[in-house]
Formats: sequence, C-alpha cells, structure tokens
Amino acid sequence: MSYLSNYIERMRSEGKKDFADSIEKTAKKIGDKELSKFDYASHQIGLLFGNIQSGKTGHVFGVICEAVDLGFPFFLFLTTDNTTLQEQTYERAKKELTDFVVCDENEEQKFRNHGDKPVIVVVKKNHSVLKAWANRFKNSNMLLGNPLFIIDDEADAASLNTKVNQGDVSSINKFLQEIIDTAQSSIYLQMTGTPQSLLLQSSTSGWHPLFVDYFEPGKKYIGGNFFFPKDTTPDFVRFIDNDSSMEIAHKVVVRHLVVTAQLFLTGHKVSNCLIHTSRLQSDHNRTGEEIRKVLVKLAYDHDKAELKSEIEQEYTSLAPEDSVKQSFDDIYQCIQDILEKAKYSIVVLNGASADSSEDYVSGCNFVVGGTNLGRGVTFGQLHTFYYARTSKHPQADTMWQHNRMFGYDRDKGLVSLFITHQLYNLFAEINETNNAIVEQARKGERITISYPDGLNPTRENVLDKSLLNILPGNSNHFPSNPHNNTFKDISAMVKNFDGTEEPQPVSLRFILKLLDKFEDDNFNFEGYKSMIQSEVNKSSLATGMLMVRRNRDITYGMRALLSPDDWAATNKFKDKFVLTLYQVNGDNPKLNWPEGKKIWVPNIKLPGTSNIYMID
Repeated sequence: MSYLSNYIERMRSEGKKDFADSIEKTAKKIGDKELSKFDYASHQIGLLFGNIQSGKTGHVFGVICEAVDLGFPFFLFLTTDNTTLQEQTYERAKKELTDFVVCDENEEQKFRNHGDKPVIVVVKKNHSVLKAWANRFKNSNMLLGNPLFIIDDEADAASLNTKVNQGDVSSINKFLQEIIDTAQSSIYLQMTGTPQSLLLQSSTSGWHPLFVDYFEPGKKYIGGNFFFPKDTTPDFVRFIDNDSSMEIAHKVVVRHLVVTAQLFLTGHKVSNCLIHTSRLQSDHNRTGEEIRKVLVKLAYDHDKAELKSEIEQEYTSLAPEDSVKQSFDDIYQCIQDILEKAKYSIVVLNGASADSSEDYVSGCNFVVGGTNLGRGVTFGQLHTFYYARTSKHPQADTMWQHNRMFGYDRDKGLVSLFITHQLYNLFAEINETNNAIVEQARKGERITISYPDGLNPTRENVLDKSLLNILPGNSNHFPSNPHNNTFKDISAMVKNFDGTEEPQPVSLRFILKLLDKFEDDNFNFEGYKSMIQSEVNKSSLATGMLMVRRNRDITYGMRALLSPDDWAATNKFKDKFVLTLYQVNGDNPKLNWPEGKKIWVPNIKLPGTSNIYMID
C-alpha cells in the first residue's frame, strides 16, 4: 500500500485533479531529493515554502504520506498558538489522512496505542503544550530508535529564538529543541509563505534550513504577480492618496455592493470585503463606524439617480471570468434589497472583539481589523480589499502575510484593491524579491535577499546581528587578499579594454564569469555572485557595468581601492552592479603584496536601489 497514492486518489475522486497533481509533484520531489537520502542518524532541517494561501497544508500532507512510504512512522504537526487553528488542522488531518492515527494535543493514550499505523500529533506552539509533549515523547521511549518528522506550520512565527542577541533561548524555541532531542533522528520541515527570517538564520543557530524547496500554486491561484506585476499597475487598483477616510469608505462600499450582487445572483452565498487600515483597535472601531454611516446613508438615498449612476459606473468595470455577467437591472435591484433590508454585516476582528470566523462565512460582509487579519485567517470570496496600514519600520514578511486577498476562489474580473501609491510600491518591491527567492530556490542556488532602504526583511529579534551582514545600496566591496586563479585568463577576458574607458555596459553573466576567477578566504565571493545571479534570474539579458584600470600602484592592506575619479565614474550608475578591475603592480616590493607578482583586484559596487542581506 502506498500512503501517497491513497491520499492523491482520494483527492482526485473529490474532483481536485489539478490540486492533486500539484501535491503529488511536490511530495515526489521532496521524497526523491531529500527524504530518500535520510541517514536515520542525524537531525536535519528543511524548508518548504509556497505562496500565501496557496494550499500549503494539502502539499505538506502529501509530503507526510510520502515520508511514511519511505519509513517515517511518527509525525508532529505544529500550528501557531491559536486554539481555533489547531482544532481546524486536527479535524482536517482526521478527514484527509484516513490511513493515520491522528491525535489531538490532549490524546496521549491514543498516541501510545497507535498500533502499526503511522501516527500524527497536532499541537499548538504553546510552551506548556510543547513541554508536555517533550516529556511524553521522552517517557514513551518510542522515539529512542525511530525518526521523528516535525512539520512546523508558519515556522517563521514563534518558533525562532527571539533572544538570540541576548545570549539566551526563548521558551518555544527551547522546548522545540527538547522535542528534537528525544528522537534517534529527525527531519524538521519548516513551512511558510514568508521565508525571509528562516533564510537569514545563521548556520550555527541550528535553525537554518539545509534544503529549500518551493511548491508551485495551482492554476486557479491569484497572488503577488497578479496584484503587483512588474512595470505596470493593473486597472483594478484604486489609489486613495488624495481621498478622505469617508470618501474612501463610500467608494469601497459601493464597489463591494456591486460585486456582492454579481456573486449572489450567480449562486454564491458569501461576499467579503476586507478593510485593514491600522493595528489600533480605536482605528478599527472608527473605520467600522464610517462603513456603517455610508451604508445607512446609501439606504436612505437608495432610489436617487445619483447613486444609480454611481452603481452603473461600477457595473461597467465588472468583467467576471467565472460566471456570466448579470444584467444591470438585476444588479441594481439586488443592491436595493441589500440596502433596504440591511442584509450586510460589519465584522470587527481584533483582540477586543467578540466577532469570529462564523460571522463572515455567509452573507455580505465588511471585515475590519488589523493584526488578526494575518496568518492563518481565510476569507471566502474576498474581492474588495482596502489596505492602508502604515509602519515606521515596515517588515516585508509581516506585510506580505496581510495579503489575504490571495487565493483560489477569487474571480479576477471582480477584484479591486484600494491602496496608496507608497504602500502599493512597497508591496511591488516585496513581490519582486519574493520572485527572486523562488527562482533561486528552483535552481538550487544560494539565496540572497534585497529590499529598498527602509523596508526590513523581518523582525530584528530573531536574527543574529553578529552574523548578519546588511550591505547598503551603492556601497563598494573588495577583497583584501584576492587570489587570481589565473592572471592570464583574467587578462585575456578583458583584453579589449585598454584601461582608459568609462564604465561600459556588459552582461551580468560576463561579470559572473570574471568573478569565478577570484578567491579570498575572507571575502564572500559566493554571496556576491548569488546577488548578481538573482538579477540574472529576473532577466536573462540583465546588464551591469565594467571598468578596467591597469598599472596601478596600490599598497597591500589599503582601506579603499578606487581612486576619487574612478569612484565618481562608477557612482553615476545608481541602479547597476558595477565591477571595477584594477591590475595592481604586486611585483613592486614597496607595495608589500604577499605573492610578489602582478595581480587583478576586483571592486564590486552594489546597486543603490536596495539593501542586500547576507548571513555568515
């Protein structure tokens, strides 16, 4: 019996062929590349990442089944510290993993009595729960000679050591390590849609993934590339920079009512609008009240010609792809009915509210909130999104988790995004970096991360500041003691440069080939080449600048390489990698070069458009 085959066939029998095919591909890839090579003696950590709300749980269930086929009997599934989410995951595991014994976090005896079936325990990342299961695993002795497979959902939240810069260990991280230590061997599979903090863990921390795999979303998924495409702004984006909050509320409500009417008239039972403007509860209440006032006023003005004209204007912009566009008269009448009978709900989701997920699973809903609208929260038929949350120190992974409009049940022709230019551009920058991370993962390359100044990749408290290099845009970097693999080869590659030219545009691939000719034990050439490769991944025709200078008398151990004139010449290219090659007279004994012969020395200037993050 193949556990993976059984799981895939059940999905196909439910009509989920495309999703099943995607899961099978992911599971087989990880099985062949990683799990089949496991030595049953070590503790290994890996990363499986995908897109926000793209079906990570289904994919990891497939990986679990493949792991059983390859000899793993014990599984621990970690959810965020949220009771509802833990219960939902437990119920889903019971429903879909029918060949397993599935245990809740309180079912110790069920775990002990699992018999000859594989067993999976679903628990919250709560310190008391993790401590209890560390003791249960230890006391049961089941793991003494067996591997443990741990799946950490949203592994970048709560699991990492938040006291790394204090020389201490946070409680969740400590108990996770204790659980790992109870087993003979283990695979710890991190899972998330925002891997920045995981990729920037140091190798000495024990939490940096040894392997990284990306799974493709299904065909119906819409995500970052749909909402934030490169070099263009979609028509469904509504910029709100110059509007008052009441004006925005009015536009959002009218748009959502038109979309809701289209959905209801074509058989859907729910239509959600998400409003994320702040982390402050007072702002949530104020925004909720503004939405209520707009709805009350529209109900009062429901039969006025001005409102009808506004609705008609929105109607013309509808272009549904998943259903037949309804007539304007039917749309208008449906909106009239919603307004007259108040067939809508204003749902506030934050730490002080009593509203829950049950309040937005049906009907016409305006959901207002902040932090609670992030990880693990799913909104069906979400087509109207109003985002205006700002931060003095924005974090890319946190912002990206706010994109709850990503998903599978969205109709591209009904979507609208209300946002400021600044926030839209930030999201576009994050999406571009995400695409670069994905491409590097696909190719098995070392992953580097870059963001514009003012946008941090993740929270600082989980990154080891002693090992994290933040390389500012427009900065210059050169090795102090470079070795030329062969001086002649480098000379031959740049023979057409006479040494007097201004920086010349060349393929970044050529620059990579030049850098392959250098070594330095104290200079991270591989890291810099990964940065450049990331740009090549974005565009196969990507170019940088190359400047060559010969016969230079540079003293060994210099603190700066470029002359003032050369520095000025390269600094003109703000958005490019610039490689400057100096042919240094190392054969001059007065210059103190260790090898006593001529040598090429490279200087790399980073683009000024972004900061680049590397972990030592």
